Amino acid sequence: MRCLLILFLALAVETAPAADQAVSSDLLAEIRDLRHDLWNTVATIQRVQIAMYRAQAQAGLLDKATQRLDQARMQCKQQKDQQKFLAAQMEQAEERKQNPEDASYKTSTEQMIAQFKLSLETLIGELQQCQADQTDAEGQFRAEEAKMNDLQNHLDNLDQLLAGRK
Repeated sequence: MRCLLILFLALAVETAPAADQAVSSDLLAEIRDLRHDLWNTVATIQRVQIAMYRAQAQAGLLDKATQRLDQARMQCKQQKDQQKFLAAQMEQAEERKQNPEDASYKTSTEQMIAQFKLSLETLIGELQQCQADQTDAEGQFRAEEAKMNDLQNHLDNLDQLLAGRK
């Protein structure tokens, strides 16, 4: 019996380090896996933060493009309104010229018409420039909007990817 006990203890002592090594190897492998998962999580968080920063910066650029477009539209509208007003004033002056009360009135009316024509020509040039600026602002707005949509899609993809990991 004593031999059997010694044999059992000898076997236990010899197998204990092997079992301890197996547990130790499994524990080290699990720690390595956890460490790898942690690094992946940190990298994902950093990517999300970068994408959000880019989206925030792009939102600022889109806001500026929107303001520029709104300003160009408003300026063109004012130019058109001013052009219509001057055209109406010139038309009224033309009608008054047809019914002159005295010669000096006719001369002053002709001078007013000449000034209205000059002002209208200037406004036409300004309106053309304004429309060109508006077209440029619309192009820039569409470009910034497309970039913003791309970033939003990227963030949506990241969100779906992260939701799938849960």
